[in-house]
Amino acid sequence: MSARRNLLVVLSLLVLLHVYIGLRLMPDLDLGLPGMLAGTVFLLLSTLLVPVGLLSSSLRRRRWSEQLTWVGLLAMGLFSSLLVLTFLRDLFLLAAALAGFGSMMLNYYSALGVPLLALAVTIVGFVNARRVARVVRVDVPIDDLPEALHGYAIAQISDIHVGPTIKRPYLDAIVERVNGLGADAIAVTGDLVDGSVARLSAHTQPLARLAAPDGAFFVTGNHEYYSGAEEWIVELRRLGLTVLLNQHVVRERGGASLMIAGVADFSAHHFNPAHRSDPQAAAAGAPPGLAVRILLAHQPRSATAAAAAGFDLQLSGHTHGGQFFPWNLFVPLQQPFVAGLHRVRRLWVYTSRGTGYWGPPKRFGAPSEITLVRLVPA
Repeated sequence: MSARRNLLVVLSLLVLLHVYIGLRLMPDLDLGLPGMLAGTVFLLLSTLLVPVGLLSSSLRRRRWSEQLTWVGLLAMGLFSSLLVLTFLRDLFLLAAALAGFGSMMLNYYSALGVPLLALAVTIVGFVNARRVARVVRVDVPIDDLPEALHGYAIAQISDIHVGPTIKRPYLDAIVERVNGLGADAIAVTGDLVDGSVARLSAHTQPLARLAAPDGAFFVTGNHEYYSGAEEWIVELRRLGLTVLLNQHVVRERGGASLMIAGVADFSAHHFNPAHRSDPQAAAAGAPPGLAVRILLAHQPRSATAAAAAGFDLQLSGHTHGGQFFPWNLFVPLQQPFVAGLHRVRRLWVYTSRGTGYWGPPKRFGAPSEITLVRLVPA
């Protein structure tokens, strides 16, 4: 009953927001009766399609379901931009009116600009989302780094979200690029999938080709827990990845030791109490004399506990860098960092913008990335 009530609230809100867009734009565009009817039909279709996008990962796979998913997710992305731009236009017109610059011409051209700009952002965002992520190179200065570990490199991929619109060819291209970097180790920092093993195992097979001298490692993200984390852990181990659930491994270079640890997602205990994220437990039993301690943690907000546990570097994702405006403005409400390299006491935290995308195939102002993190002497 609660789920049905929540769905009804969401649908009601979607209807009201589409009505708001229509009332604020169509009268100023002077469309005439045919144009008003076309605009109304478009908004009605959008109202029906956006819920399809929201529920895309749970849609049953039937004839036309994949095509419907694509249309629903594209509509979801376009609606988001339409809504934001309509609201910004209202703020702009209010400021113009208060300044004495309001006019019918300004109303017309600003109303025309909103759907055109929303469409342009959606198209550019689609191209950005669907191309193979660029490589971002990040040097992390480490105090007293032994010479044998100078330049030690970890290739990080995160938040790929294999699922409704991200399939095997997309992941194939990512694996090809990661392997071409020649990193010492590979880190997959969560939110790999949006769907069950039964539905997506054929599309995650390219992960078996990930290759690095010190191994490929995985930690769970929140979306793994929406998708059956226990089954995915088994499947990823079958593919050859080392899954770190509050655990660590030690690797050596020329007599210098480095620890790579991993924790379950920050919210994992809500789904499985045995998976409670614990950096202290991840480091427990580590040998003395470690030169560098690295933690893989899906959410940046693990950083405070990681710093207290004595880690030097944390690699995270989760935020997508906001993925597209204006959602980047809301990330700080939940996470300490949106993207990039930051410091918490003596701990470095690198937050990836993600290698894929979630929901709408759209990235604008937050490009996807494959990160090559190198350790360098401070």
